[in-house]
Amino acid sequence: MTETTHCADVGPPDAHLWERIAQGDHAAFTELFERHAEAVWNYAYRLTASWSQAEDLLSATFLTAWRKRGEARLLRDSALPWLYTVTANRARTEWRASRRAVRLVTRLTPHDERDHADEVAARTDAQRRLAAVVAAIATLPSSEREIAQLCLLGDVSTADAALLGIAESSVRARVSRTRARLRDLTPEDTP
Repeated sequence: MTETTHCADVGPPDAHLWERIAQGDHAAFTELFERHAEAVWNYAYRLTASWSQAEDLLSATFLTAWRKRGEARLLRDSALPWLYTVTANRARTEWRASRRAVRLVTRLTPHDERDHADEVAARTDAQRRLAAVVAAIATLPSSEREIAQLCLLGDVSTADAALLGIAESSVRARVSRTRARLRDLTPEDTP
């Protein structure tokens, strides 16, 4: 399933499901989850380059969706841009927490010992390349980082990304500038 195959030919539009969910309809929530879980997991994986973190983010995103069911409003029929935004926010929060933990462990661990987990992770070439891109995106200014996460990692269209209050032409320009900056920030063997 791709992010664009979730539409009305599969069932009611997300906006109708969201209204039912706001009233506590568990079946509508299950349908929304089944419709978008794969896309959200894929997006979370592209943000983190980790299967287990993607699983955690998927769970946290839909838990947030359930908790915010009466507060959040969809601007279009699709809930996917909102779910992606929640996922990106959760990923940033977890990334900051993990950096603090790594700094603490680094201070507490003798410097001559190597972490076996780092060696194992380094063996997976695809994860290394994705991690380089994710790291490069993290160095971008916040406006470019958000556009990169939505449009480049999340495959959100520029029209849907424009829901953030930015003109679609401006989103396209930012995507173009961000791609150019990412080419400069990532190793040459990174696609």
